Amino acid sequence: MYRKEEQPLPPPEKFELPFEGKLSPNNRWVIMAELIPWDDFEEEYAKLFSAEKGAPAKLFRMALGTLIIKEKLGTSDRETIEKIRENPYLQYFIGLNCYQQEPPLESSMLVHFRKRIDGELINKINKKIVKREIDKSDKEVKKKDCLQ
Repeated sequence: MYRKEEQPLPPPEKFELPFEGKLSPNNRWVIMAELIPWDDFEEEYAKLFSAEKGAPAKLFRMALGTLIIKEKLGTSDRETIEKIRENPYLQYFIGLNCYQQEPPLESSMLVHFRKRIDGELINKINKKIVKREIDKSDKEVKKKDCLQ
């Protein structure tokens, strides 16, 4: 079963931490989270699940984010979950609204994530990120040209 959460994710400075600190918007995980078009692929991911049967699935951002963390850090499935449990930036990256002490998922879930998020989907995501960044760069160049 797949249920999309309708609650918008807070900006990094509103992410709740137990020690009343704030996430830095300059952190690499915060920056990367802003680059990835999570919502653009949520619907495609949701189609892989039944609307009525089964336990609720993890959201696309959690699934893809966890796989990205694993690859970027070069860790095992279990170590990836432990890193996420310990690090508020990683928890923000996978879409949690506030820091939590308990792991947000079991390491065995990564096996399912890898089956559902294949190379074709990763390529689509990468192309979308590149296109968006090129478009943004083109707009900035046109804006500079207009100002000169």
